[in-house]
Amino acid sequence: MMRKMIRGAAALATAAAAVVALSGSADARPADDWAGCPSGSVCIYPQDQNPAVKPTHIFTSYGAHNLSNQYGRHWVLNNQYGGATASLCTGYNGTGCGYRIDQGKGVYADLGPINSITLNRP
Repeated sequence: MMRKMIRGAAALATAAAAVVALSGSADARPADDWAGCPSGSVCIYPQDQNPAVKPTHIFTSYGAHNLSNQYGRHWVLNNQYGGATASLCTGYNGTGCGYRIDQGKGVYADLGPINSITLNRP
């Protein structure tokens, strides 16, 4: 009886570990580079590149960054740290900002209506 209980507990622990491993956040990433996006950066990937592998745009400074000729769906990953966010904006120079991307998060967004991206201090 004791062996069955130990085996049952071991099986339960193994199953629980598997569930935790499989249910991890889709945003989980290493502390440094993430899908080719350097730590401290916000990156945009080529249209329809899924999963994100190699960025075409890497932004490292706070403030607004104008975009051009970006159409269709792109991954935008915020690999900044310290609580810094990024925003997708419909106007140039960081105007009309809407969707906020938190640190360590990414969005697969249609960049057709997006004309700039801002990197925001925490």
